[in-house]
Amino acid sequence: MQVEKYTTDSHNEALLKEHKRRLDYITAAVNDAEKIIQKLTAFQVAIPSWALGTGGTRFGRFSGGGEPRNLEEKIEDIGLLHKLNQSSGAISLHIPWDIPENASHIKALAAQNGLRFDAMNSNTFQDQPGQELSYKFGSLQNVNKAIRQQAIDHNIEVIKYGIELGSNSLTVWLSDGSCFPGQLNFREAFQHTLSGLQEIYKALPADWKIFVEYKAYEPNFYSTTVGDWGQSYLYSSKLGPKAYTLVDLGHHLPNANIEQIVALLLMEGKLGGFHFNDSKYGDDDLTTGSIKPYQLFLIFNELVEGMDAKGMDHVSDMGWMIDASHNVKDPLEDLLQSVEAIMLAYAQALYVDRKALKDAQQNNDVVAAQEILQNTFRTDLRVLVAEARLRAGGVLDPLAFFRKEKIREKLIKSRGSKTVATGL
Repeated sequence: MQVEKYTTDSHNEALLKEHKRRLDYITAAVNDAEKIIQKLTAFQVAIPSWALGTGGTRFGRFSGGGEPRNLEEKIEDIGLLHKLNQSSGAISLHIPWDIPENASHIKALAAQNGLRFDAMNSNTFQDQPGQELSYKFGSLQNVNKAIRQQAIDHNIEVIKYGIELGSNSLTVWLSDGSCFPGQLNFREAFQHTLSGLQEIYKALPADWKIFVEYKAYEPNFYSTTVGDWGQSYLYSSKLGPKAYTLVDLGHHLPNANIEQIVALLLMEGKLGGFHFNDSKYGDDDLTTGSIKPYQLFLIFNELVEGMDAKGMDHVSDMGWMIDASHNVKDPLEDLLQSVEAIMLAYAQALYVDRKALKDAQQNNDVVAAQEILQNTFRTDLRVLVAEARLRAGGVLDPLAFFRKEKIREKLIKSRGSKTVATGL
């Protein structure tokens, strides 16, 4: 659906006086506030096509109505998000859930909505209708060579779709693993997977990247063939310079030090991207920043420091994407909340006094280092995020605007109350 400019202007006008008051206060207190705003204005987070419908669990799925019925409507929904926050200017497709039947049309529609195509995502964790061979016992790791070849062919097909759309990266997440001891030979599973990834790697265009995603467990609960960052790093190192590790914040065992993982992968030049979400127990796919906002800030602290140390561009040298799906929230509201949390954590990381922190570290002043980080985290920089949105043409309070304009109700009226988006 289209959002008329007069409605966004009216929304901003009503909030502008209070916004200016808060902005004047924080810019007087925060050094380099203008530089932070400029970086926030440029930063973009990709939205996955599968996150626009209501999520589900093994026990059920409760659709909320007005869900996008096809790829065109998914692009329109992400265009709507981007119109509001000006920070969601990319879409990530999952194949075969969202096969573009007419690539030129889809590419043009995305451009009309101010979107580019982020990483393409393959799917060998499900059997699709009409699929000849089953992935029940794995895909690239499978003991059956024909099944491994089927998985390779699928990934190469996904690359071809991506070329047509202007994407330049492929994310491979494998559910491969085992549920019981003795079910598979670990070394053989690794070698089969590596061999398959090498074939996929050969099909990459010269300017493409491949991201090898890892996950500690689920759907297999004894072993996972790409089970942690070390295994992903091993694969990407063996594949070559176009291969990188992708970090999904929910794909770790409880209490894993994700910020340390990030720092080391960055140091080695093998951190390719992020899937943002949050969790309490496992791969919960909760709203980014809803459970552990301090950890999200600490991760961004390492990202900013590590990327700056290597002279990397914050916008283009890393893949940034949300990967969350819920039963109980409006998907579009959830995505607005997630993007806001990501932008806030990024702003706070930009605000860290690097020199003071470095001095504290070099002098083993543990108390000072803690104070620097915690005081930065406790500084409310939401007004800088809002100012970046305003300057880019977005709205000061996207969630409030979404509700005031009854956007979900309008989508239900347009699409119906029983629509179900493709995906999980």
